[in-house]
Amino acid sequence: MALKDNNKQSIVINCNPETVSTDYDISDRLYFEELTFERIADIYEFENPTGVVISVGGQTPNNRAQSLKNYGCHILGTDPVDIDRAEDRSKFSALLDELNIKQPPWNKFINIFEAIKFAKKVGFPVLIRPSYVLSGSSMKICHNDIELQKYITNATNVSQEYPVTVSKFILEAKEIEADCVAERGVLKSFIVSEHVEHAGVHSGDASIILPPKHLYTDTVQRIRKIAEDIAKALSITGPFNMQCLAKNNQVLVIEVNLRASRTFPFISKVIGVNFIKRATDAFFHKDIPKTNDDFMHLPYVAAKVAQFSFSRLTGADPILDVEMASTGEVACFGNTVEEAFLLAELSVGGVIPKKGIFVSIGGDKNKQEFLESAKCLITLNLPIYATEGTAKLLNSNGVKAKKLYKIHENKSPNIVEYFLEGKADMVVNVIDRTANKDVHDGYEIRRSAVDQNMMLFTNMQKASLFIKVITTLKLDDLPIKSWDEYLQMRQNA
Repeated sequence: MALKDNNKQSIVINCNPETVSTDYDISDRLYFEELTFERIADIYEFENPTGVVISVGGQTPNNRAQSLKNYGCHILGTDPVDIDRAEDRSKFSALLDELNIKQPPWNKFINIFEAIKFAKKVGFPVLIRPSYVLSGSSMKICHNDIELQKYITNATNVSQEYPVTVSKFILEAKEIEADCVAERGVLKSFIVSEHVEHAGVHSGDASIILPPKHLYTDTVQRIRKIAEDIAKALSITGPFNMQCLAKNNQVLVIEVNLRASRTFPFISKVIGVNFIKRATDAFFHKDIPKTNDDFMHLPYVAAKVAQFSFSRLTGADPILDVEMASTGEVACFGNTVEEAFLLAELSVGGVIPKKGIFVSIGGDKNKQEFLESAKCLITLNLPIYATEGTAKLLNSNGVKAKKLYKIHENKSPNIVEYFLEGKADMVVNVIDRTANKDVHDGYEIRRSAVDQNMMLFTNMQKASLFIKVITTLKLDDLPIKSWDEYLQMRQNA
């Protein structure tokens, strides 16, 4: 798209025309189609612009960066050479080592046996992915060598240009995002947000809380230092997003994307500072003051949750994973995390259960972790149904639960029968990802829940937070305030 400003022009490469700012005249909008290099070059020649912005349209423009530079296009923002240093796993890993920044152990392979050998050395589970992927496509967490062998066999057929990378997957790690703006390698704006779900859920599907409520100040400062070092090393100009893991008082970097992330609009609304305007100013080297505000202590909280359309996708397994599955998102404000999260969940179609709750938790560790949440459910005075192992644990710990048979047991009453009869309107189904049993039953439970328009949770952290919310808050007590009112709270604080 060509944007005109004071007789100057630039081209913004954007995969989705609906996300283009309406501040510009609609007459400036060009015909959108697949963003091939040839199409962009045609537009560039026709418009003869000042430059091209490639950092606001997702992954595709980044993939076109080097070709555009070689063609002679003036790139506004970070040099494509440095973009490649961040996108190429080997180059980026070497940079992190040079900067003494921790990262999960990884390597890349085209040989199945070498990949399995590496995975056994670092320990399963491992995360597998090709380079330059879109929205986590073709990514998978493998828990044993059989899964790994199957993935690599399929992946090499899908993407022969790039070898697959195998990374140690860190269990029970908190995932943190840092959204930043830099100018000529100097960090100018920085803010962190935290995922509700542990690592293993794609950032586009994860529930995000801002300001973070479960991060140490020291952790945030270390992430800021990492962002400063990476911005300087890559001479970043414009927006960038950094995804990190935190566990056992350590911070590990997963990846850095030298482009605006999907959380850029979210954080801008929450803190009242337009990060994309700051990024645009950086493109043209305008004076950008450093952000010194303490965004860790806002007098309110915002939650961003994803919206899913599994009910429209016949046969799809409605489970959160490393591949992105959401079709939208909603952000809401509240005085507390609980208020903001509940409002956001209700806004994407969530409901507070009124009929009954079905629970199926795989693995002894998961069952024990869920026990506290299960005890909270007692206060709702609703019938609780569960599979045999889960029901046994709940009943032995004072939580009355009726056992339902699994589908494959061919006995009554079974799970699907109760779902079809409308005896429950909320389902918690958390699988044991280290086991390969009952896979079909788990899928049938989740699929049936979606087909019956039931509230479904497949992630432990998200389910626990929702249960805490609905057992401690009342809808009538939720505040109704405008966005301006929340920003005014910050100014008055």
